[in-house]
Amino acid sequence: MLDVPALLLVGGKGTRLRSVVTSAPKPLAAVGKRSFLELLVRQLRFQGVRRLVMCTGYLADQIENEFGDGRAWGLEIEYSQEPEPLGTAGAVKLAARHLKGVSDFLVMNGDSFLEIDFAELVRFHRAHRGLASMAVLEVQNTSRYGTVLVDGASRVTGFLEKTGSGGPGLVNAGVYIFNREVLDHIADGPGSLEKDIFPRLLEHGVYALEQRGMFIDIGTPEDYARAQRLCDRLYAAAQGSGDSSRSE
Repeated sequence: MLDVPALLLVGGKGTRLRSVVTSAPKPLAAVGKRSFLELLVRQLRFQGVRRLVMCTGYLADQIENEFGDGRAWGLEIEYSQEPEPLGTAGAVKLAARHLKGVSDFLVMNGDSFLEIDFAELVRFHRAHRGLASMAVLEVQNTSRYGTVLVDGASRVTGFLEKTGSGGPGLVNAGVYIFNREVLDHIADGPGSLEKDIFPRLLEHGVYALEQRGMFIDIGTPEDYARAQRLCDRLYAAAQGSGDSSRSE
């Protein structure tokens, strides 16, 4: 078992995906015969994470109805429901009441999948002793994601915003380990981890561990269609039986 809880950020409205997923929150969009969120839950359970906190918002009841308290999955699942849209940082701050006594915790975007060894990321984080560690991966076109700048010691030195015309580079893959002290740097109310919090944490130590496995998000109709094509590979990767080659 992995001795860290995982926060799943599943509260967004998924506006760009509304044309193809009309009546469900984005993380419940079907990929094959199961929801995308089930893919993430299976990945976490397979790697020994046993406690999840789902940070919900839009159509929160649908998510809670599908996963309940987690007993059917052999997990403990709690819910932190936003009273209003809080963004990624605000959602993490609101969930602080579920993290009492916890020194480190995983944070994952609920609309992206990354083939990753969570235990390796935890070891990396604890060895570097920063406030936060993030999974990054190299892509050929960073224009959609922005770029993460990393030095030779794996320390993040800066971020470049989306430019619309990016070349190859490292991007944030949406999986993090946070020291509990990160919560002290997040104000109550709406906020973005990517825009508001990570730049302020750099002086305290943010480190990046590069990944080379499959990565996909379902933020646009085009990428959602791609997830359908990769469905079998995604579920194999989530349960440790996929190949390690990068998706399309």
